[in-house]
Amino acid sequence: MSLSPGKLQHMNALSNSAGVIAAAAMDQRGSLKKGIASAKGISQDQVTDQMMEEFKVAVSRILTPYASAILLDPEWGLPAAKARAGNAGLLLAYEETGYEATDKHRMPDLLPHLSVKRIVEMGADAVKILLYYTPYTPADVNDIKHAFIERIGAECEAFDIPFFLEFVGYDENGADEKALEYAKKKPSVVKGAMEEFSKPQYKVDVLKVEVPINPAFVEGSRAFKGTAAYTRAEALDLFRECASVATKPFIYLSAGVTNEIFIENLEFAAESNTDYSGVLCGRATWLDGVKIYGEKGVGALEDWLSVQGVKNIQAVNDAVKDAKSWKLKAGIA
Repeated sequence: MSLSPGKLQHMNALSNSAGVIAAAAMDQRGSLKKGIASAKGISQDQVTDQMMEEFKVAVSRILTPYASAILLDPEWGLPAAKARAGNAGLLLAYEETGYEATDKHRMPDLLPHLSVKRIVEMGADAVKILLYYTPYTPADVNDIKHAFIERIGAECEAFDIPFFLEFVGYDENGADEKALEYAKKKPSVVKGAMEEFSKPQYKVDVLKVEVPINPAFVEGSRAFKGTAAYTRAEALDLFRECASVATKPFIYLSAGVTNEIFIENLEFAAESNTDYSGVLCGRATWLDGVKIYGEKGVGALEDWLSVQGVKNIQAVNDAVKDAKSWKLKAGIA
């Protein structure tokens, strides 16, 4: 892996002095709107742009002093980008949020009024794409997804901005991703994606990946619910196995779990000695604030973030102390 001077400058803006990406994530759109609506007892159509923006601004302003960067969306996140601390770099999402319930293959799409050029002009240090991906999908379907990522990689290369690719696995037959059977399949889904998108034709600079296990099925874990898919030793081996195929820097996403469970996931990563390069952590730091915002307003949210939100992000920062600099895989350390 090699980086252009422009990409290198942006990557340094996104990471801490140790070369670790300790970033917050606040690019949630559909799920945030749903959460605010539920907390306020209103329909999603009644959640206003102003509500979405002020929630994101509060998270950005209060948490970014403790983050190396923040991931936001261009739809409601630009005011939050302006509110971030001066130490924090900026990633912007390029994809449409979510997928149609009838779309078995969860095909990706881009925000129609955006381009990488426009994202650069918005002041971003990186472009982020979320891709739903499993190696078990028919080859002709995945070929479309591969071509999609190739185009974005070329676009990012042309504008000299890092490309962060986030992939989220799913069951190709529509089965429950929270169930035992998918927990057994998940390691191969994560490994397959990490191996595929490490290939040079995609021009991905950082892989944003799920942990390769479901912690609810790790025997003896804090999240364990009584049915095991893997022992602790097997879980650690799976972390190592997936990490071994990545030739690009990779960071872990929190995937909507609680702060306590995400911290344990990072403990697994440290114990298995994987060479991950940090995190992009969203709901594990601020999710409980959605209910507070919905019921009591932005002032109460700010109070909660200033205490518990800061504790949450500091706990994540402490957990990533064993992460390895992304510069190692870039060959510049």
